[in-house]
Amino acid sequence: MEAAVGFVVVHGDPVERARLHRLRGGADVPSEVLQHAEVGQTADGGWPASRGGEVASVDATCFRLAELDDLGAFARPASRRALDWLARQQRADGTWEEDRALADIAPPWARPGDPEAAFYLTANAAFWLTVAGLDARAAGPLDHRVGGVYAGVVHGAAQALADRLRPDGTWPSFLVAGGLAAAVLYRQELFEPAMRIENVLLNRLGDLSAAELAWLAAALRRVDVPVDDRFLIAARRRLADTQRHDGGWDNDEGEQFAVHTTLAAIRGCH
Repeated sequence: MEAAVGFVVVHGDPVERARLHRLRGGADVPSEVLQHAEVGQTADGGWPASRGGEVASVDATCFRLAELDDLGAFARPASRRALDWLARQQRADGTWEEDRALADIAPPWARPGDPEAAFYLTANAAFWLTVAGLDARAAGPLDHRVGGVYAGVVHGAAQALADRLRPDGTWPSFLVAGGLAAAVLYRQELFEPAMRIENVLLNRLGDLSAAELAWLAAALRRVDVPVDDRFLIAARRRLADTQRHDGGWDNDEGEQFAVHTTLAAIRGCH
């Protein structure tokens, strides 16, 4: 972890270094850093897939929420607008899909009309609404599973995810989507489908990249899955084996995201 911290300090931008300091010790984040992290939000509350874009993206909004969560910014107006926007995008069947206007620029994991992308986006959006509910629950007596205004939205999403699991516990999407779904199901107390997903992930551990492992470890810890969970133990061991000599971890999308992956690994191993 010391090497990982050093990597972020050397290679991170001001927002990433602020995320590190808050993850490690709860340090206050300067207002200018928070404002920089919120730049580009559309009028309806989401963030676009590319700088200057006008159509908000579910995938891009979830990515930005991950940064803001590390900064302790979920109570700020920008985060609340983004979470409200996510909740409004849920479809009648409990799932999410990107706007059709993004079809030409959406990456493979977020392509409109693709069932694999829909499962992933549903798990990702429901995960962040779950996190928001947990934070709200900590502030007062609310729903015992999620809490707050998003309880019904997340419950519908969890049912949609569970209904799409196959008898052998696999799911019709990417490996990382299953891990996010397991986090949502765990907080909804749907332990049996969550465990089926975890068994699949344990058997496919070698097929997960370092970035995916870091992401899933961070997600499961964020919803209070115990540190002695079987998957988390295996994930930490593999992260130790795949850490680079400079203290960071590779990201599948390129070196520009290596600091983001390293921050996820720090959260997952904290």
